[in-house]
Amino acid sequence: MAKLTINDVDVREKRVFMRVDFNVPMEDRDGKMVVTDVNRIKETLPTLNLLISKGAKIILAAHLGRPKGKREATMSLAPVAEKLAEMTGRKVAFVDDCIGEKVERAAAALKAGDILVLENVRYYNEEEANDPAFAEKLAKVADVYVNDAFGTAHRAHASTEGVAHVVTKRGGKAVAGLLMERELKFLGDELEKPARPFVVILGGAKVSDKIKVIDRLLEKADAILIGGAMSYTFKLALGAKTGKSLVEPDKTEVALSALNKAKARNVQFLLPTDNVIANQVNTGKLNKKGKPVFEIVNPRLNTAQDIPEDAAGFDIGPDTAKHYAEVIRTAKTVVWNGPMGMFEDARFAKGTDAVALAVVEATKNGAKSIIGGGDSVKALNNAGLGDKVTFMSTGGGASLEFLEGLVLPGVAALADK
Repeated sequence: MAKLTINDVDVREKRVFMRVDFNVPMEDRDGKMVVTDVNRIKETLPTLNLLISKGAKIILAAHLGRPKGKREATMSLAPVAEKLAEMTGRKVAFVDDCIGEKVERAAAALKAGDILVLENVRYYNEEEANDPAFAEKLAKVADVYVNDAFGTAHRAHASTEGVAHVVTKRGGKAVAGLLMERELKFLGDELEKPARPFVVILGGAKVSDKIKVIDRLLEKADAILIGGAMSYTFKLALGAKTGKSLVEPDKTEVALSALNKAKARNVQFLLPTDNVIANQVNTGKLNKKGKPVFEIVNPRLNTAQDIPEDAAGFDIGPDTAKHYAEVIRTAKTVVWNGPMGMFEDARFAKGTDAVALAVVEATKNGAKSIIGGGDSVKALNNAGLGDKVTFMSTGGGASLEFLEGLVLPGVAALADK
């Protein structure tokens, strides 16, 4: 899986077309769009700083939101360019397009160490279609291609794959940035032969989202701990009543198959023994998508095997949290992907917080802890523990697909070492 990186190529005075993940949260404040979370920008700084020190002319391409081929003012990358300038203390140029003469002129004006941010590549439908002609237009300003956007590497888009092929065909190099290199190291190399015990924690809503990851990690893990709404599908498969909990009745056979595989391979496969349940009351209101809004009331502990008919599960209970924490603390390698409950609501965050603390403790005791993106990262950051684990992936869907063993187009397009 070893790929060439920016450390392996000469970029002095060369135009480096770098795909970054600047799909950051934004909000309107007094008529101006403002970046509300700089984490994804911050993650690119080591690569940017190295390219600057090596005398590259840096051209940054990214998407923001889903403009679906139209110019949406609220999805412009102009505020991101401003924020990047503020964070680097350098002048950052911005051009309100990603292809064409304007871009070519702006790129031609760059000096060694300069940074140019292009406008949202998804203002063109050709980006997501991976249109070859569009990729050629993007690549007009590229001598070297760098991908540092692991979060979009599972998409075969023009800026994530197409440009890499164009640059390679004409003799240039397509390489990984430092963030991409770290993602491949921890999600790939470190998990090839993990130090044992190897404990996997999986949460989130759906078994269908994680079943391929479960199936693959069952071949390597010593223990798999299940939380979140997906645990209720496993419970249903084992004959328990799940009330109004979010379940996938059509996935019970899949769940049973995973349980049987775990048993056959002697892998400890743990499901919650208690949970926090609550009732949902229809408020009579509709959300922006026209769906009913429910108020969650009467949260309480449920220690029975079955969940009452009128209630739903929203978190693992304290006994489960305690047992999971004991298992996690014994680990030498931990992979965590997905919360244990609806952690955005403080009433249902205790299970996720307990797991987060246990992962941090295991890390302090010498374990390698790898957090697989998305809500797990958000939960750790919310608890102020983000800097106390070994590695937090920047990819949600990308990290899942990588853990499944799938080939990511944005990675495959880069040159091998």
